Amino acid sequence: MMVWVVCILVFQVNFAACQLLALLAAFWFRHYLSPTKVSTVIRHVVVTILGIYFVIFCFGWYSLHVFIEIFLCYCIMTLAKIKNIHKYSFVAALAYLTLCQISRVYIFSYKLLSTDFSGPLMIITQKITSLAFQLHDGMGRKEEDLTKEQSRVAVRVRPTFLQYCSYHLNFLSILAGPTSNYKDYIAFIEGSHINMKLLEINWKKKGYRTLPDPSPLRAVVQKVAITVVCALLFLSISKKFPISYVSDENFVREASFFSRISYLIISINAVRPKYYFAWTLADAINNAAGYGFNGIDENGNFRWDLISNLNIWNIETATSFKMCLDNWNIQTLFWLKSICYDRLSNYRIPLTLMLSAVWHGVYPGYYFTFITAIPVTMAARTVRRNFRHYFLSSKTKKVAYDIATWATTQLVISYTAAPFLLLAVAGRCCGGGGKQNRSWWSVQPWMVMLSAPEVRRR
Repeated sequence: MMVWVVCILVFQVNFAACQLLALLAAFWFRHYLSPTKVSTVIRHVVVTILGIYFVIFCFGWYSLHVFIEIFLCYCIMTLAKIKNIHKYSFVAALAYLTLCQISRVYIFSYKLLSTDFSGPLMIITQKITSLAFQLHDGMGRKEEDLTKEQSRVAVRVRPTFLQYCSYHLNFLSILAGPTSNYKDYIAFIEGSHINMKLLEINWKKKGYRTLPDPSPLRAVVQKVAITVVCALLFLSISKKFPISYVSDENFVREASFFSRISYLIISINAVRPKYYFAWTLADAINNAAGYGFNGIDENGNFRWDLISNLNIWNIETATSFKMCLDNWNIQTLFWLKSICYDRLSNYRIPLTLMLSAVWHGVYPGYYFTFITAIPVTMAARTVRRNFRHYFLSSKTKKVAYDIATWATTQLVISYTAAPFLLLAVAGRCCGGGGKQNRSWWSVQPWMVMLSAPEVRRR
């Protein structure tokens, strides 16, 4: 037990140290290796070497899995016919990721979250499959068959080996993401990323007489400040309200229903700052390097949210399950939408959520969460369509509706996310036959009934 705890602490310290070093390296990269000072090849080589160093430093020989998956899928991209490249890449990347997750958890028994080398593999799997589908769209499909977004991100030429490695192994995103599309990344390396975004808007109407040169410093400082606050919140609150206590037998047996629900909501909210910290810091690292510019807002301020992975305010104030999902792990949602949801004609929600579960891993908790999310999503959609219009006639009713839906959303999110966070704690929540497990099954029929087709309005 002690060895396991030490392993987790060492991994967390290594991760935090590498991300802080990556932040400093990103500033250095933007200032000394800008596209006006060095060639594109040098920029590709530097970000790749730093990324390789960080992943080896954090995961040791386990990082070999990262390199194997990249090399395997590069061979597929090079040798496969363009009409099949997305299929072969998808199967190979997801299969290798799943095999690594199975071996880590069930064969070698590396314990819960210890030496979790699957993190970089998950990010790389997103990139590999995204690029494969974008290549298929750009080289294997007619332009008129593509959606506007598919046409925008379509890749017309197969990447070189250096470009491929740079995209997947760059130090900006190798440890914590986020995933971004290949064309935006290459534009950033080549130095056309910001100008492309500025040319998409009429920057003269935003109050600028000449083409502006946006600095990411303000955005980076703000995001680093958020990470500090989130780190302090997580370290102070999560220790007082550990999520594992939810499945404690004495707590489940002795505490009242209201106490269990209250503790569940508090403990789930106590975990959120950990994700806020990791994803906001990752966003800041990319911004510090000059990547992530997304144009100018209506007030004339520069936007650095192109690859942001979450919107904290919208998550905390969400009045629907969908609103929360839309602002949580945003780049993964884009990935699921682009390679799965938008390409299906039937069973879009169930199949997309199941892909998300498989991608996350093999712990039972992932599947409990995403199976629950299917009827929850459909039920929330049905309730909103059938009842929301009754509360729009006055401001008072609308406020009351928003408060009620916010509280309900917090409860539903906590209930749905609990197995995801508990994963496999003693088999009680996610795999066994305890009270928590029985309560999970008891709610499903109600969710299914709420998911019934909406009642026609007269």
